Amino acid sequence: MKDLKEAYKTIEADHFAPRMEISFIDGDKRTTMAYEKVTWNVGGEDKGLRYGENPGQEAALYKLVNGNLVLGDVETLQPGRYLASVPELLQSGKHPGKTNVTDTDNALNILRYLTHKPCAVIVKHNNPCGVALGSTLAEAYFRANKADRLAAFGGAIALNRACDLETAKLIAENYAEVVVAPDFEAGVMDLFATKKNLRVFRIRNMDRLADFVARTVVDYKSLIDGGIVAQMSFVAKARKPEDFMPACCNRKITDKATGAVTWEEHKIKRLPTAKEYEDLVFGWLVEAGVTSNSVLYVKDGATVGIGTGEQDRVGVAEIARDKAYTKHADWIAWEKHRKPFNDLRLVFGEAEGAKKQAEILEQTKAEKGGLPGCAMVSDAFFPFRDGLEVGLREGITSVVQPGGALRDWDVIDCANDAGAAMVFTGQRSFRH
Repeated sequence: MKDLKEAYKTIEADHFAPRMEISFIDGDKRTTMAYEKVTWNVGGEDKGLRYGENPGQEAALYKLVNGNLVLGDVETLQPGRYLASVPELLQSGKHPGKTNVTDTDNALNILRYLTHKPCAVIVKHNNPCGVALGSTLAEAYFRANKADRLAAFGGAIALNRACDLETAKLIAENYAEVVVAPDFEAGVMDLFATKKNLRVFRIRNMDRLADFVARTVVDYKSLIDGGIVAQMSFVAKARKPEDFMPACCNRKITDKATGAVTWEEHKIKRLPTAKEYEDLVFGWLVEAGVTSNSVLYVKDGATVGIGTGEQDRVGVAEIARDKAYTKHADWIAWEKHRKPFNDLRLVFGEAEGAKKQAEILEQTKAEKGGLPGCAMVSDAFFPFRDGLEVGLREGITSVVQPGGALRDWDVIDCANDAGAAMVFTGQRSFRH
């Protein structure tokens, strides 16, 4: 019988060339971006990426080494300021594959906006499963892991401060694929050495993350026939409370009898409190790293529920709500019994386990999954009030969204009816 597990131990052949160039040509003007392939010394051999998104897909990581590019008014990131493209591999475990690098990159994509306090981002399948700020790095990681302890299993953990021993001990309690930080304090690598499959990256340039906040690069997407879509990478423009706009719009009213047109102003009645603004800013910046169509719930500088990649806004608001309930119940089970919620019947027997689960679900229902007081974050406008109503029924008190829907007036009225604050960003945050 074929051992299917062996596929994940495979190191694919690497037929990618050591250098790559991409040229933009406009008449006689040519700008060439030059790249070099990245390798690491693993067991005395220079090795590139283990494989791509799946075993069987060859892959290579390239760093930009030359060729500043100017397109219109946008100047791309200058080469030599390496972050995710040249991580220093301190511990290889199974040496890195493509998903380890892209998960790390998306964690940095979020962290670049959150440099003012210790922050931890846990990414799985290129989406955050937990993001949190803290007064210490250990607190930030604890809160990020608490947000979705189940999804964090096998994730990539990115820290914006040197990893200390207290934080490392918390990380070592779980299974992680990757830990990335600007440095690692005494004793940390000895502890991580006991986790044989853990990859540990050091990125010394992380102290310059804030320099990347408003910088763009050319983002490439390959199509099925080898064609390429090129776009400028997304940069969140609303990064502080004063960047948000009070929700407001004009509704066109046409008199059916006379055809006369009048305009009716609709505006939000309550602006966010200082505390709500903190969560709205935090949530909107985390949103930049979430696959669209998405809705987030955040509170006290931590994610509570993250809904990603859905086709309709009501559905993704419900998924984020349901995940908040599920993760809340699991955390109660973990705190009370040090066991996952779904294992309680196995551990305590059918009758006793079912009783404990029922008690936890009752507590989760009473606490509404930790959603009361949350800020609701949407990467695109609400086309109708029904998406917003999902969060309002759970007790959210503030909302941030781009605005610009034909029925903004109805969504504003919906927020006003519930006494919720709402602000617009004027910028959509889709990510495909």
